[in-house]
Amino acid sequence: MFTGLVTDVGTVRKAEPRNGLIRFEVESGYPLEDIAMGASVMHSGVCLTVVDMGQAERGAWFAVEAVPETLSKTVLGEWKAGSRVNLEQSLKLGDELGGHFVFGHVDGVGEVVSIEPEGQSWRLTIRPPAEIARYFATKGSASINGVSLTVAAALPNGDFQIAIIPHTWEVTTLSDLTPGAHVNLEIDMLARYVARMIGADAPEGPSTHV
Repeated sequence: MFTGLVTDVGTVRKAEPRNGLIRFEVESGYPLEDIAMGASVMHSGVCLTVVDMGQAERGAWFAVEAVPETLSKTVLGEWKAGSRVNLEQSLKLGDELGGHFVFGHVDGVGEVVSIEPEGQSWRLTIRPPAEIARYFATKGSASINGVSLTVAAALPNGDFQIAIIPHTWEVTTLSDLTPGAHVNLEIDMLARYVARMIGADAPEGPSTHV
């Protein structure tokens, strides 16, 4: 379980195909002693399991593996050496809940339609897959590449908009986005359960935690 509050931006050192999956090595600013084998770390919205680790120049590197299901349902298949990744370690009892509850299970891949400056902030318009568009509501929560954000507007055509403050723009990879870029989307779990309670079809989505 996560909050969608990014605690570091890592860099992919290696992306190596291995027996049908891809092993990623990610360098982070986390101290090596704060990372454990088998730990869950969210990578731009995808919960992955640490399978190896070691000391790095600015902290620690760790390795994670993504299976074909994860690669086909997220943006991880686009990663290569040098890609920047939003990171968050899993919640511990007593941690502050500053964002919203995030599973790390991607519901769909969206497309950035536009990025417009608004004074010192930015407004992004995102086009989600049609099957999950109705789960993004104005003033509701959403996870975009692992970042907890509030939906500023849900548009009639199914697109939605988010407003990004300068701090979030600076400390996450959202500033790397350009129109046409793909993003991992996770709907608010409240929307998921309300849909189930009223008998609507809630997205099942793949379990991307491997």
